[in-house]
Amino acid sequence: MDDMLRRKPFAMRASQRLTLLTLCLAVTIAHIDTFIVNLSARAIGDHFGAGVDQLQWIVDSYNLVYAVSLLPGGMLADKYGRRRILICGALIFSFASLLCAAAPSAQVLIGGRALTGAGGALMIPASLAIIRVVWDQPDERARALGIWAACNGVAMTLGPSLGGLLIPWLGWRSIFLVIVPLGLLVAVMAGSTVPESANPQRRAFDAPAQFCGALALGSLTYAAIGARSTPGATIAMLAVAVLSTFLLIAIERKKGSEALLSPEILSARQFRAAMITTTGMTFGGYGMVFVLPLAWQSSGRFDAPASAAALLPMSLVFVLVSPLSGTLSDKFGLRATTSGGVTLMSAGLLMIGLGGLQPNIALAEFGLAITGLGLGLAAGPLSAMAVGDVAAARAGTAAALINVARISGATIGVAVLGGLYAATRGGRQGLLVAMLAGSLVQLAGAGAAWMMAQRKAPRLRI
Repeated sequence: MDDMLRRKPFAMRASQRLTLLTLCLAVTIAHIDTFIVNLSARAIGDHFGAGVDQLQWIVDSYNLVYAVSLLPGGMLADKYGRRRILICGALIFSFASLLCAAAPSAQVLIGGRALTGAGGALMIPASLAIIRVVWDQPDERARALGIWAACNGVAMTLGPSLGGLLIPWLGWRSIFLVIVPLGLLVAVMAGSTVPESANPQRRAFDAPAQFCGALALGSLTYAAIGARSTPGATIAMLAVAVLSTFLLIAIERKKGSEALLSPEILSARQFRAAMITTTGMTFGGYGMVFVLPLAWQSSGRFDAPASAAALLPMSLVFVLVSPLSGTLSDKFGLRATTSGGVTLMSAGLLMIGLGGLQPNIALAEFGLAITGLGLGLAAGPLSAMAVGDVAAARAGTAAALINVARISGATIGVAVLGGLYAATRGGRQGLLVAMLAGSLVQLAGAGAAWMMAQRKAPRLRI
């Protein structure tokens, strides 16, 4: 009897291994695109004569379109077939990467990056839904999801390293060209290894809410990036963001239980905490990954390869710690791992701000390692907190919304911290001001997790 109760080894059929390989490649190239472009921002700026605001748009056009397209991407995958949408996303991603590589101007590059974000937003929800279909046993599905999610850490490590190798030898355009064959490979492999599935009867898409949310996020991003150069437009965009948010709330209240942000989800205390904390976490984290390499390269402290090497402590510690986060959360509780992890990130950013441009950057390197430790501790438990606090029928919506919060925080973080760095004329002062702002926002997010989270992980409600 005891033998029957033991956990079975995670054995996959050959077809499942190929399917998982395809899905892992898809999520890796979607995430690597963010990290590799941050490292090349200075080289792109030098080539086009672009200022910090244009470099912010080159990064944030991807983040913004990705954020607002995730929910429609999931709807399209369910309605028209997950494999079909995965292939379409991979082809769009490859074409857009080729457009970025050939861009004759910063404006075309920004457009190409936006199109790349749309491709990524088709691939990610489709690949996640495919895992839920192919692995129908909960324990096997959990392990497949763990492998799939670990690819984010692979992208975090591989992105800067790959950029550091390519940029000095082949120029910044090569970072986009290298993605093209990988995207095409995903499309070919998906066509031959991934089974088709669909759910055309899923919950109807909430188009008015989606439009208002996209308008609010886009307006807020524009306001943050354009604050220095176009203060009048910034005020107008802030007003649009506020009005869009109020309109979104009114629409969702009217729809009641049929709304995307239904009262059932919004009343879940831990779900709200996870959304707030995730947004604060990525606000500081992604903002730092944009500003720090830019500060290093603009000051002449490091070139692209050295910047890539200097970022490794964060990604390596994240990769080592992330697989342990579930066990640590079970032992010490959600409140400790989420609030504690984001607090560590806050401390890490402060160290980076203080030491990033000093003659000896040991403090900044330690800060990067602490940031990776905090991210590894908090990221997984925050997702578990969000999904576990809602009914099972709403778990997919909760998972999608936590991803939207993650990339929305990243979008605003790049806009705000990059704007602060530029407004204070860069250098040591600019880096310190930007990192201090990111640290304070993360500390506020950690406070939300501490006040609103339970000590133990919640069970998914039926």
